[in-house]
This record gives sequence, C-alpha cells and structure tokens, in this order.
Amino acid sequence: MQLYVIGVNHTTAPIQIRENVAFNSEHLGSALRELTSHDATEAAILSTCNRTELYCSAENPEKPLSWLSHYHKLEISNLQPYIYTLPNDEAVKHAFRVASGLDSMVLGEAQILGQFKQSVKIAQDAGTLGTLLHKLFQRTFEVAKEVRTNTDIGANSISMAAAAVKLAQRIFGEIKDQKVLFIGAGEMIELCADHFAAQKPKSMMVANRTLERGTALAEKIGGQAMLLNDLPSRLSEFDIVITSTASQLPIVGLGMVESAIKARRHRPIFMVDLAVPRDIEAEVAELDDVFLYTVDDLAQVVADGIVNRQEAAVDAELIVSARVEHFMQWVKKRDAVPTIKALRDQAEVTRQAELEKALKLIQKGESAEKVLEALSNALTNKFLHAPSHALNRAHGEEHAKLEDVIKQLYQIKS
Repeated sequence: MQLYVIGVNHTTAPIQIRENVAFNSEHLGSALRELTSHDATEAAILSTCNRTELYCSAENPEKPLSWLSHYHKLEISNLQPYIYTLPNDEAVKHAFRVASGLDSMVLGEAQILGQFKQSVKIAQDAGTLGTLLHKLFQRTFEVAKEVRTNTDIGANSISMAAAAVKLAQRIFGEIKDQKVLFIGAGEMIELCADHFAAQKPKSMMVANRTLERGTALAEKIGGQAMLLNDLPSRLSEFDIVITSTASQLPIVGLGMVESAIKARRHRPIFMVDLAVPRDIEAEVAELDDVFLYTVDDLAQVVADGIVNRQEAAVDAELIVSARVEHFMQWVKKRDAVPTIKALRDQAEVTRQAELEKALKLIQKGESAEKVLEALSNALTNKFLHAPSHALNRAHGEEHAKLEDVIKQLYQIKS
C-alpha cells in the first residue's frame, strides 16, 4: 500500500470544478466508509471552499480517483485535467504545507488548520484512519504548530472575511449606513460577521434554516435573525449580502435578485458568495447594480501584505522539508517491520529445533559441556549459512556489494 493525496484546489481548478467535487460535512463519514470499503485501506477527506483532497493509503491512485468521479457523478475525463496526484513523500510534504498555510489562497491563513483537524476527526469517528494516516496527521499538526511558532507566516495576513469588508468599503465607502445580511451561521459566516460588526453597520441580519442557531449568532453581533424561507420577500432590504452555507444547490437565484433590484429602484447590492458549491447563481453577476464576488475573486485583495509573508514562507518551507525527511524515515522503518519479524521468526524456529536436539542428548546422558558445544556450533553454522552461501555464489560487482553489506551487518572491520 502507498500513501496518496488526490485532489483539486484553487490553483488547479476554477470554482465551477471545485463545487462539483465538494463534500457536505454531514455526509463525509458515510463517504469515507464507502471509499475504504473497496478502493483504499485508510482515508480522510479535506473539503473546503478552496480544495477537495483525498488522503488515502491504497494500492494505486486510480481506484480512489475513480471513486471520486463516480461519487460525484462526473466523467473522469472531465475531472482529470484539474486533478493532482501526489505519492508518498510528496503527499507528506503537501499535507504539512496545507496545514501550515503555505498552500492557501491567503498565504499563512490559520483557518485551514482548524478545517484540517475537523476533517481528521470525522475520519477518526468514521473508523477510516489506520496507523499510517494517524501518524501522518499527528506529525502534520505538529509541523503546523512549529511553523507558526518559529516564523512570521501568519503576520499581516488578510482573511477572506477581512477581504469582504475591504471590497464593501470600496463600493460604499463607510459601512455605517449599510444594512448587512449574513446567510448561514457557520464558522465562515461568524468570522465575517465579527469583521463587519467592527465597522458598526446600520443593521445586521442573520438568515438561517433554523432560527435558534441564527439567533445565537445574531445576539453575539448585536443583530437580528430570520428564516431562510423569508429571503425572497426580504432580500431587497439589504445593501450587503454575505453567504456561506453547506447547501448543495443555490439559495439565491437570478429571479430573486432581479426582484430585489427592482424593489430597491436599482440601488446597488454588494454580494460575496464564500460557499462551495456556490449559494448564489452565477448569472446574478451579469445583472446591473449587483457586485457579486466569489472566493476566487478575492485573490487580489487577500494578497495585501504578502511580501513579508513570502519571506517567512522561505523559513517555513525549510521546516517542512526537514520534517518530511523525518516522517519518511519512520515510514521506511515501518515498511521493514514485516521483514524483521520474518527474520526473527526464522531464527526462532532454528533455535527451537537445535534446543530440542540438545535436550534429547542430555536425556541420553551426554555431558553438558559436549551438548553445549554441539548446540553452539549448530546455531552458528545455521545462522551463517545463508550469508556465506549467498557470498560464495555472487560474482563481480554483486559480490563486492554483498561483501560490503555483510561487513556492515556483522560489524566486521577490514
């Protein structure tokens, strides 16, 4: 079995592709169990707005990739151009870089580490982690902590939430006169709500499927809550709309926004869709008086302060490379375990056989000195037979290499 990372991210695939391979966290456990039932021995899935990645132990990458396309009902040929497949040490390095914020759209952002840990917990609860992946993720989180402790990779980092505020300010100037609507009540929306609340907008509303969760967030930021079902009749009230839900289908359609613009008499609406799959139909971006941004559109804004973080990233990459080497040494030792066990088992069989012969000789009245002499000679001859026989049969360069190995194994000084 080999270690693989198979996936797409913001650098290899546009949002139109990423949203088609995204996983709903509620279904992740069952998806993992399905994947490990046939196509992998161990697996975890990291699915965020910027990436979907399979971390798995498998005979080859073809089976997990085939499962991914089948699960999402996609033709493999349509997915293949955007997929990266990373084996063994490349997979380890990738995991370390992702958790450390080195592979994020926002260089050095910290949110990915929490998302990674949550994905691993889901895999653990689903029972799809084995020794290899458990050790990999344990080391991954240790490396991420080391990178953030010993470098300035997270300094001056502009988050998606902060970027949304900056874009809104470009359109409206100050936000204090604007009404803000947050659709959803998850972690990303909570981060955005905190950033917008700091600007003291005119009002804030949280729309959620359940009023209880929406109210909890609304109370935290000093806003109000409403149900998603009320969205069509109330969308026109809001100047700024930030959405990030786990819905597999768009929540805000073209017709809904057209009606809202008409009711607003063409006063502009600023909309940020941070969801993957998208919450807002793509056609909405073509409407006049609507400023719609997706996660991919925020790349330029989040690049602020990147120079300092790029310098820190050099130090971070050195840490990652060193830790990859350490982990691969552990993997090699682990791979040698079956051979070591077989060698010990074989030696034990030989020992038991010679011991039985010795005991029989003692029972027949042979002297202990004579029996011990015979036992030691027999064990020595048996244990040295295989290397001696192999060395006698080898010729030329093979003989020289084998001789060096034997000298190293038995610590023979020339």
